[in-house]
Amino acid sequence: VTHALLKQARCNEPACWPCGHLPFGDTAPATYRSPRRSVWRHSPRNVSVSSALRSDQLFVHRDDERNNAKVKFEFTPENIKRAEAITSIYPEGHKNAAVIPLLDLAQRQHGWLPLTAMHYVADYLGMPRMRVYEVATFYTMFMRQPVGRYHVQVCTTTPCMLRGAEDIQACVERKLGIRPGETTSDGLFTLSGVECL
Repeated sequence: VTHALLKQARCNEPACWPCGHLPFGDTAPATYRSPRRSVWRHSPRNVSVSSALRSDQLFVHRDDERNNAKVKFEFTPENIKRAEAITSIYPEGHKNAAVIPLLDLAQRQHGWLPLTAMHYVADYLGMPRMRVYEVATFYTMFMRQPVGRYHVQVCTTTPCMLRGAEDIQACVERKLGIRPGETTSDGLFTLSGVECL
């Protein structure tokens, strides 16, 4: 089938090819077939919007008095033993795969994951610091800013929203007097919006 034949086969009807009508029926070559277009109109619907996070909360590090390269961090003797046990299960040449468990260990020790803890894990595994930053910024389970003693996490996904997550979050905000991403002045509670599994 040539381009000229296809040009002749077209008509001026609204349902004509290339909008869904195949001029040669089902025998037209696949290269000349166009996908059928939907004629359904989408009705407007309510959309739930999760709390907005500033971009610096997600990926950018900003030095402050509690989180900078001069703050000391190293594993406790007990956690050094744990780190050795964790890395021992990985074969030689693949120790970098232990980055997530070691970052988790550092966060459990410190309560959150400061910049120097990421440096320490990178040096411990002998990998570039940037690779550790990539992991720590990708996974939302790593808290790169101080959090309260009690970290209240409310799921903001659609299934949880349908089951009342927005009401729960509003109640927590009222009771604690904070918004998602904030910590109470006494340092006890931090509220975060998360995605549950």
